Amino acid sequence: MTPIIRVENLSKCYRIGSRPAHNSLRDMVAELIRSPFHRLRGGNRSADETIWALKDINFEVMPGEVVGIIGRNGAGKSTLLKILSRITRPTKGRFSLNGRVGSLLEVGTGFHSELTGRENVFLNGAILGMSRKEIGSKFDEIVAFAETEKFLDTPVKHYSSGMTVRLAFAVAAHLEPEILIVDEVLAVGDALFQKKCLGKMSEISEAGRTVLFVSHDISAVNAFCERAILLHEGSIAMSGPTREVAAYYLDHANKLYSPITWIKFPEGKSKEIELTAVTIAQRGAQTNIIDCREPFTVTIEYENKKAVRNSRFFLLVRNEKGEPLFTSSDYDLLSDVAIDRRPGKFVSTISLPGGLFKTGSYYGTVGADIKYERIIFAENDIFHFDVFESGDDTHAVRHTRVGIIAPLLPWHTTAKKSQNS
Repeated sequence: MTPIIRVENLSKCYRIGSRPAHNSLRDMVAELIRSPFHRLRGGNRSADETIWALKDINFEVMPGEVVGIIGRNGAGKSTLLKILSRITRPTKGRFSLNGRVGSLLEVGTGFHSELTGRENVFLNGAILGMSRKEIGSKFDEIVAFAETEKFLDTPVKHYSSGMTVRLAFAVAAHLEPEILIVDEVLAVGDALFQKKCLGKMSEISEAGRTVLFVSHDISAVNAFCERAILLHEGSIAMSGPTREVAAYYLDHANKLYSPITWIKFPEGKSKEIELTAVTIAQRGAQTNIIDCREPFTVTIEYENKKAVRNSRFFLLVRNEKGEPLFTSSDYDLLSDVAIDRRPGKFVSTISLPGGLFKTGSYYGTVGADIKYERIIFAENDIFHFDVFESGDDTHAVRHTRVGIIAPLLPWHTTAKKSQNS
């Protein structure tokens, strides 16, 4: 069987600080205005300042395959999809696509902001090579899926990001491309719409079409994709069955990447306390990829430059929306060390239970204060971790329920004895 996607030695290099070629008179005028100031700031960068977003990528995808592409931010996932969608040209290498491609990469990609939703549906269909009659036959289905009937004749520039994603996905999925390319944009939609989209992508794959799916949601990739490609710093670190690749990614995240294991504050930030390290660990290994069903720890290392009586260390955890989940302090359960706070080097370990967090990304703030007096220091979002759902229950309903956390709480139920017995 002939591969529907073939990628050979694909590489993409970007020049740091470079500007794209002028596309319009407006761009030229803007550059003329900008250039004198750019030169005054020493804006001429060396041609050697480059970064390789992709390096010698090789893989094939067969018709009907559903392939997940995973990796940390900056691994090259979006660059790869932009090249395959013919939005960006590769620096080296080549690729072939043996079928019509529908892409959903960024909010509004392929939409003209001044055109209405209705006009954009027909525009996107025309770009895919469909006749007006073909598009018309799918139009009602697209609108029903996107749930944007009331706004069809409103220019897309007035849509919210969620509305734009709903319509863009509906167009990409319903105009019958042989290859559907979907980036992380589904994260913009609500939980019900995400579930709806995953269901539609399953229908597409069952119909024999091919799907490339990029997501940070390891649970979704595990549930939806039969094969996965792990990108690391622009190269393929591993490719194979999804569960094997996902397990490798989760087990080796602390080796593939450099989790925040020590962050020195700028000199003079605090003359009293110096934070020297923040580490996250689960199953005895440092990592920032957390299985939500198991406990894990956050360890803080610091040095007291001098005695700071009545000082309290605190930990604040927020979700990716910036909503605070909880704050914990070493003054909640007092110890002699916390009371004394003498000079020296110390290590504090906070144990977090399993069965508490929803899947997603979380950020931690570490600081110290003196009650009712002053903040000694506070460093926002000094560490980060991603939470996934392990096992076969990758789409556990509790992650979509109302609420910031998804606790696994024991329920004890017994049959109530009747009064007559």
